[in-house]
Amino acid sequence: MFEAPSILFAAAGAAVFVAAILPKILLNVPFSMPMVFLGAGMVAFALIPTLPDPDPVLHGDFTTHLAEICVIISLMGAGLAIDRPFGRTNWATTWRLLAIAMPLCIVVLTLLGLWFLGLGLGAALLVASSLAPTDPVLASEVQVGEPADEPDDADKEDEVRFGLTSEAGLNDGLAFPFVYLAIAISIAGASPSEWLPAWLGIDVVWRLTIGVVLGWGIGKLLALLFFTARKESIRLSNHSEGFVALAATFLAYGLTEMIEGYGFIAVFVCAVTIRAAEHTHGYHRVLHSYVEQLERLMTVVILILLGGAIARGLLADVGWPEVFVALAFLLLVRPLAGWVGLLGGKTGPRERIALSFFGIRGIGSLYYLSYALGKGQFAGQAEELWGIVGLVVALSIVIHGATTSPLMNRLDRLRERRALAESGDEGKAPNTPV
Repeated sequence: MFEAPSILFAAAGAAVFVAAILPKILLNVPFSMPMVFLGAGMVAFALIPTLPDPDPVLHGDFTTHLAEICVIISLMGAGLAIDRPFGRTNWATTWRLLAIAMPLCIVVLTLLGLWFLGLGLGAALLVASSLAPTDPVLASEVQVGEPADEPDDADKEDEVRFGLTSEAGLNDGLAFPFVYLAIAISIAGASPSEWLPAWLGIDVVWRLTIGVVLGWGIGKLLALLFFTARKESIRLSNHSEGFVALAATFLAYGLTEMIEGYGFIAVFVCAVTIRAAEHTHGYHRVLHSYVEQLERLMTVVILILLGGAIARGLLADVGWPEVFVALAFLLLVRPLAGWVGLLGGKTGPRERIALSFFGIRGIGSLYYLSYALGKGQFAGQAEELWGIVGLVVALSIVIHGATTSPLMNRLDRLRERRALAESGDEGKAPNTPV
């Protein structure tokens, strides 16, 4: 009989190789890497009883910190990949998704939790705020690619990938005030007089401000160190050390969290600031490549554990009301909220559909739920809440994983044909159905 440690080592080695190969193999098929590893985790933990139980309720602290590290690494990668200059007009799609679509999702999902799932206000709001943000980890397949070396390439960044990348980068931090609100309600009750002043002053104004300001300041300082340090020996862009991206991630996150700011926002703002400081240097590709590889490895681990938790009973108490709410949220609430938020913007109908539909839920949702359960008072509801959030994340992995490649490839073909038509080379367009 094989021992568990040897099985884990062999499985880890195989998983790493598969993680390196799968993105290339699945590039044009209705299947995704997260689907593979979620399924692999379910099969492995169902067939090998000697594997330890990956129950997130029993291992709350471990779950919180593992998901936390994966999210902040992903946020750094997303920020470094964005070529488009920051601004009100350039980021109009982002602001619409953040200011309109996400709050609408939180309100509607909270009501669904109250009406259909019988949750209390604090628990319903926690589920809604955990699931509202588009995930920066699992949404990587519909995000922008590696940083471009030419400034003009920023104008070629398609709106769908840019919108989803920038939304995922910022809404993880912007959902945090609602998570804190759910925690406050679980402790102090629903009466606003018990929590409103502290929530507005600290959880909204202070934490958001510190996240933005510190992220920008750290990004500026690191950009100077990377690209314009007077001494060649400490100008890090000359040495192509990719792991420096990890140092920047932890530095921005740790310093911001130390003074009670939103570290998620600080990491993304820091990355965008570093990227904006020098658009043409190839060091951005080095940093982004390192972060992307590390993110992929951590994602594999988390998805296998999530699949294992599902195999060991994470969804045991899930019934038809939970399935209804999960499908309604993924197929109706987020798409409609996104569509409403983008009305009147610069996106066309097809782009608007894609931006609204690909509100992928994932690792960030797992982090928020685990964090809140450790801070709030949701007595006896941990298993129920994990079942709801785990179901939505699993369904998102399957539904969005099966549709990402076909829909994004179709959008790419339509955009290429439009570009050729505008340039007068319409006759040279590839003969592909659209």
